[in-house]
Formats: sequence, structure tokens, C-alpha cells
Amino acid sequence: MPTRVLVPTGALGITFDRAALARGVAAKPDIIAVDGGSTDSGPFSLGSGTSKYSRAATKSEWRDLMVARAEAGVPLVVGTSGTCGIDATVDWMFEITQELATELGQRLKVARLYSSQPPARITKALADGRITPLSPAPDISAEVLGAMSNIVALAGAEQVQAALATGADIVIAGRTTDTAIISALPLARGEHAGAAWHGAKIGECGALCTTNPTGGVVLLEFDREGFTVEPLVENARCTPHSVSAHMLYENSDPFILYEPGGHLDVASARYDALDARRVRVTGSRWVPGRYTVKLEGATLAGYQTSILAVLRDPKYVAHVQKWADELHVFLASQIDQRMGLRADAYSLEFRLIGMNSALGGMENRRGEPVEVGILGLIKAQTAETAEEIGKLINPYVLHYPLTKDEELPTFAFPYSPAQSERGPLYEFALNHVMELDHPMQAFRLDVSEVGHA
Repeated sequence: MPTRVLVPTGALGITFDRAALARGVAAKPDIIAVDGGSTDSGPFSLGSGTSKYSRAATKSEWRDLMVARAEAGVPLVVGTSGTCGIDATVDWMFEITQELATELGQRLKVARLYSSQPPARITKALADGRITPLSPAPDISAEVLGAMSNIVALAGAEQVQAALATGADIVIAGRTTDTAIISALPLARGEHAGAAWHGAKIGECGALCTTNPTGGVVLLEFDREGFTVEPLVENARCTPHSVSAHMLYENSDPFILYEPGGHLDVASARYDALDARRVRVTGSRWVPGRYTVKLEGATLAGYQTSILAVLRDPKYVAHVQKWADELHVFLASQIDQRMGLRADAYSLEFRLIGMNSALGGMENRRGEPVEVGILGLIKAQTAETAEEIGKLINPYVLHYPLTKDEELPTFAFPYSPAQSERGPLYEFALNHVMELDHPMQAFRLDVSEVGHA
């Protein structure tokens, strides 16, 4: 019998089609798998150890999935719990599960897979030559590792299989690769390894492999030769183009995908439309290799304050880059004179919203905006210093003239106060892999029962 994996959405917390989920349950899946994480919004979630998605949205969707799991009578797995997948967000997700089990009257066995890494473990692995940098990767040392706020290792299929082997109704996993939670059961049941990893990659983001990316729910069927993918939203279709294109998503190579223990090669894959909605894929290859897991780490880079003004005067809009450059030079001198801060003690950056705020100096398109937003980003080693710089530059961002012989201009602050204290600022500080002797060496499992009979 083939293995059916129901994927309700690309990430827990961004909603899905409930009617499509019901169709998925009716299709009798062998497992329900959903990703709970993302690095799309940068390093803050990992640095702070908090979820990007709201607790209310997460609980609401998890409730529906727990009900679906009970109806289907199959395991429910969430990967990279709480966006970043550190131990604390696994426990955050476990707390939500406990609440819902009580509310729904469910008695459940729950396995928690923990992915957080103590700096001492990574430091020893570095000393033993078991850490390999990817490209690009920052230099690391025991001191650098010790300063990181959180470090995680990305679990693969083997760690998820270990959690499923406990007989758990629900697996709450820490940081995992996006594909691991989908590939784990097909691989454990002996389905085609290349198909298991390829199908997991195609289905990781739910309906992004379909013609209706917002629809959410897809069903993947794995067998000994390949896999089939089908959208469960009525107005969605899978086509050879929509399915094959997903190998390009968040992947530097459209044919190769690296995972713990090897890599997927889809250079010879064949995509066939079975009908107007379903696509069958064969010819994928799994190539075994060293067992390594990717490491992610975040470190505190300082504290940030932002300030926003809007320029509408046609002369200033036309010469806004010149104005911003001159303002920056002037403010640097003022910060030096009044606060005694040299340029290496803080950073101040102006981004021109409506002109080059996304690409900065790489922007090659030109237009004639009616207004330009001036977003000032201040970073310093303490929140107090960043806030003080924001207050110091405030009147100049509102009034600084383009030339010396003109009246003082007044721009617009869209809110008051114009500056916002954004708190700690994190940056990614690891892009490395760590070699393991066995898959569970850097991970741990905790199994418990929740709810009421």
C-alpha cells in the first residue's frame, strides 16, 4: 500500500482551507504533517526564542488539526515548532497541545523532539574537526559560540522517525528541515527514497506547488517508484510546471537538495500530468553521504531605534538622495560633538521608501514618486544609546534644509513620537554543518501523556 501524507498548509499560523482539510481526512492519510517555522522574517525569532506567529492563530489551527488527527486516527507531526524550533518553543507548542487536549477531551501520547544545542557541544565538535562551514559562513570560535543566544541543529527524517516509533499520537518537533516531517514515514515504510525526499520538497509549502498557492492543503502519495501530488482545494490544480518549479523555491540548485545523510538529485526526474489536477513524479534519486546536520545560530547585534518621515515637496523629492547623504554627514558630526560617539560605536542608515528601500545601491529602476519616505535605522550597543541618537536626530529629520540659503523646510512625521524603540537586534551567526556519529547524537526525545480519558 502506498503511504499518504496530508499537508494542510505551508506553515502553522497562516491558515488553510477547512473544507479541503476535511477532504484530506476522507482520503485516509497515513500521517498529517505541518511545518511550524520559517526564517523568512530574519533572525529575530531564533535570537529571541519566540514565535513569529500569534498564539491565538496557532492554537486555532492546531485545534482543527488535532480534531482531524482524531478523526483520521493517524499521527500528527509539526516541525520547527514556534517558528524557530528551540526547546522553549517546543514547550510553548506542548503547552498549547495540553490545553487543547483538555478542551477537546482527548487523551494523547505526545513526543517532543528537542533540537537546541548547548554551545559546549558545538565548541567540542569544532575542536574535533566535525564542523564544516558552508558558503558564505562567518568565522566561529568558542567565544563566538558562547555569545550566541540560541543554537539549533536541523533534524532530518531519522529523528522524526525515532519520535514516531514511540507510538506518539502527536510529535512536536524542534528545528527540522522542511522536508523531514513529510519524508520520515514514507522512508520508514520502505517507499522509494528519491521519491520520498523529492515529494517532501514539493509538498513542504503546501499549495505553493499548485495553481492556487493560498489554498493550503495538498495530499502526497508515495510508493516504491515515485510519488503523486494532488491539491485538495476545489479551484486548484497541480501541473508539471507548478510541481517542478518548486525545486527552485529556497534552493540554490534546481536539481540538488542537501539533507542530513545525503542529497536528492532530480536531474532525471519526470513529471507527468495524470489528469487536470494530479501530477506523478518518477526518476528522482537519493544519494547517501556523510551524516551531517545544519546548524543555525543567532547572536545579539545591538539594539535598534527607527525613525520615519515623509517628504512631499517636489524639490526635495527630486533631490532626496543628495538630501539624505548630506543629512547623514551632518548628523554624524552632531552625534560626535554632542554624544562623543565615533562612527564605529553605532550605525545610522537612511532608506528611501519609494525609491530604493529594498535594494539600496543595487536599485536600477527609476521613477518619479509623489512622496518619499525616509526610514532611519539606528543600531547601537545599548537600547539607551540607540534611543538617545533617535531623539537627537529627530528635529533634523523633520527640518533639515537642502541648501543653506533657504527657509527651514518642514516634512511630515506619520506618527508621534517619530522614533520607535525596536529593542534587541539579532543577526544569524552560523551557516555550518556538524557531522554526527548517529542521528540522535545531538537530539533528545521526551514522551508524555496529556489530556483526559
